[in-house]
Amino acid sequence: MSYIDGYVIPIPKRNLPAYVRMAKIGAKVWKDHGALLYIEALGDDLDTHCGISFPRQLKLKRGETALFSFIVYRSRAHRDRVNAKVMKDPRLHAAANPKRMPFDIKRMVCGGFKAIVKA
Repeated sequence: MSYIDGYVIPIPKRNLPAYVRMAKIGAKVWKDHGALLYIEALGDDLDTHCGISFPRQLKLKRGETALFSFIVYRSRAHRDRVNAKVMKDPRLHAAANPKRMPFDIKRMVCGGFKAIVKA
């Protein structure tokens, strides 16, 4: 079964172009090091009536939206090997300068997930 790293990121809409530039580099780096799939998705229908909505849970501020991102690997061990290479890749460090991040990294939600159903 696959292993997935998942992220939910609150981001000011005005910072989306900068984020997309950074994410395109990230996608290339992760795929070059073996990730099976890399997806970045922009919130579109967030005010749902099922459970707690993303805006409410993330405490989105005026002018912010949410990004949902995930990276798929063959297994957790594969994820660990890929991420070790990614973290050493200079392309990632150049693209993800902590002083110029287009979002507040302290508000990002992330974690690793073991797939339990695959269709």
